[in-house]
Amino acid sequence: MKDPLLALSYDDVLLVPRFSSVRSRKDPCTATQLTVHIKLEIPIVSANMDTVTESRMAIALARLGGIGIIHRFMSVEREVEEVLKVKRAEAFVIDDPYTVEPETLLTEARARMQHLGAALLVVDRKHTLVGILTNRDIEFVRDGLLCVKDVMTTRLITASRKISMSGAEEMFKLHKIEKLPLVDAKGKLVGLITKKDIVTRMRNPHAAKDNKGRLLVGAAVGVVGDYVARTKALVDAGVDCIVIDIAHGHSIMMKEAIAKIKKITGHSVDIIAGNIATAEGVRDVVAWGAHAVKVGIGPGAACTTRIMTGVGVPQFSAVLQCAKMAKRLGIPVIADGGIKYSGDITKALAAGAESVMIGSMFAGTDESPGVEIVKNGARYKRYRGMASLGANVDKNELLNPQQTTDYQSITPEGVEATVPYKGSLGATVAPLMGGLRSGMSYLGAMTIKEMSQKGEYVRITQAGIRESNSHDIDVK
Repeated sequence: MKDPLLALSYDDVLLVPRFSSVRSRKDPCTATQLTVHIKLEIPIVSANMDTVTESRMAIALARLGGIGIIHRFMSVEREVEEVLKVKRAEAFVIDDPYTVEPETLLTEARARMQHLGAALLVVDRKHTLVGILTNRDIEFVRDGLLCVKDVMTTRLITASRKISMSGAEEMFKLHKIEKLPLVDAKGKLVGLITKKDIVTRMRNPHAAKDNKGRLLVGAAVGVVGDYVARTKALVDAGVDCIVIDIAHGHSIMMKEAIAKIKKITGHSVDIIAGNIATAEGVRDVVAWGAHAVKVGIGPGAACTTRIMTGVGVPQFSAVLQCAKMAKRLGIPVIADGGIKYSGDITKALAAGAESVMIGSMFAGTDESPGVEIVKNGARYKRYRGMASLGANVDKNELLNPQQTTDYQSITPEGVEATVPYKGSLGATVAPLMGGLRSGMSYLGAMTIKEMSQKGEYVRITQAGIRESNSHDIDVK
């Protein structure tokens, strides 16, 4: 074995302030590349963990300019449904709106509307638009034997598929309607524009979207079991990137998985490979076909991989060496784990990462799927590492529902915990981005790319860490 190299975490370093021509901390641009082909407005990715990211988190973060990665610890059908919820959350034109036939029983249609949370356009068997079924149509209807055609609204305002956004806005204003179905010359349904989507677009001008105006979303798959079928289903659902999610990404299993997945995705969907922690790992996964790499072995708040296995690289050093190799290869790096403060984001991006993945900080928000609990009068939400005992048990039961889990065969590399309730995601992201922009101004960097060019760091001692935080006062 070689003599050990010194490796540093975020707490071990500070960035050196540089001459800055930045006049306002609002001026720096936080746009970045998630992958070779996917651009974000803010360098924030929510972790593919079952107490962090499902559709609600992904929708909220994409509207802020980032992206959420739907976790894989669910059935293929449900993961697809979560992706579809994001893709349907908003778009200028919904290409495949929810529909129902006129002869459908009202009880069935009502149940479907409640499940989807949306109105239904009524089409005949030739897909000709004949009406719309909304909550107003069924609100006071008690007879369950009625059909959709008995209560639907038939007087509709429609438009051509070629209508512009300004044209759609004018029709909503003129006719005071909520939904504008799009039909072809023969009256067949070809799309839908909603007033809600247009208003949402105006409120979130920096949202991360695809070329159809839909919110960006990623989804995770594994490297065993149903991952090939899962990938195909997610691609068919319109997912923007696939995260191949294994603890040790620099492995033969990752190589084989990328090869199989690329046959499905082709050039249409980018692949993010991880996790890795070395320059050699970056070189290899890029050679295998990855469009971005996720860096981090053991820095997460709920991860105990380093303690249990004795393996890992402190995160700042891991990002630094991986980013150097990735830049030579033209591939973006996602720094996954270890983010405790906004300053850690600044350090990660200055070290060469293009974005950061966040887990525990988002687990306490309204948008996370974790269960909210109350302890000693304070509110918390559940959070767990995806290598924890509970996560392993759930994964085994998902993959092998007929088999009883052997608990003694599981060696956890993560813990289950709680995190303080934080309110809305926006209230958490805003100070993170404020701290990042402030850090960029100290470096004299107007872009994230400039950060890695101008970033210079110094090592600090425990005394320096103590001095960096509030000290010698009674903080209220």
